[in-house]
Amino acid sequence: MKLDPDCPLCHRRNFLRTALAGSAALFTVPGAFAEALTRTPRDAEGPFYPDKLPLDTDNDLLIVNDGITPAVGDVSYLTGVVMDSKGQPLRNAVVEIWQVDNQGIYLHSKANHQEKRDRNFQSYGRFLTGSKGHYHFRTIKPPSYPGRTPHIHVAVSRKNQRLLTTQLYIEGEKANAKDFLYKRLGGGDPKLQKLVTVPFKPLKGSQSGELTAHLDLVVGLTPEDPGNGQRGRGRTRSEP
Repeated sequence: MKLDPDCPLCHRRNFLRTALAGSAALFTVPGAFAEALTRTPRDAEGPFYPDKLPLDTDNDLLIVNDGITPAVGDVSYLTGVVMDSKGQPLRNAVVEIWQVDNQGIYLHSKANHQEKRDRNFQSYGRFLTGSKGHYHFRTIKPPSYPGRTPHIHVAVSRKNQRLLTTQLYIEGEKANAKDFLYKRLGGGDPKLQKLVTVPFKPLKGSQSGELTAHLDLVVGLTPEDPGNGQRGRGRTRSEP
């Protein structure tokens, strides 16, 4: 079926039906490691995990429910694999992301400028991994806002236990070097910082400037310390 490029609802349905074309080539081959992998470094959850989840919590953050007006911003496809330190993919892991809209505003009752927030941006999404551990989201490239470099919050849970809380950063962002959380990430170790700092590259074949980013997540199999989050439950999208 050929999609109308001006029909965001059609694009949404196609996106939710299939993973990003060609993204399989980016996925890490599980089990191909002679030594244990370095775990993805933990980072602060921050104060703006949604205090009330949106009605729509799927993995397409650009369209809310069956709306026809997409969110404003640089459309970006975020993909990756959730795995343990041996490189084995984790099935039935819930990956959550949350971030600011194109104006730097979170979906949270105490975040500033709620009256200006892009109501067409979902702000939060979740995805349930399948047997290969894959996850994927359609979102926007996050902008900076006062006090923070651009970032996307990421969490992984399994069996209702939070295994990882971290943040994704954008490769090449000058503001990274001044960001207080980025500087202390992994004890300031550049090698650990690199694990969550990824390029946003032009999506091959896109005629509208869409971007793609890839972040593999290596987690432990025991929960984080109490208080680091057993977050909301609800509808998820699983990988095909």
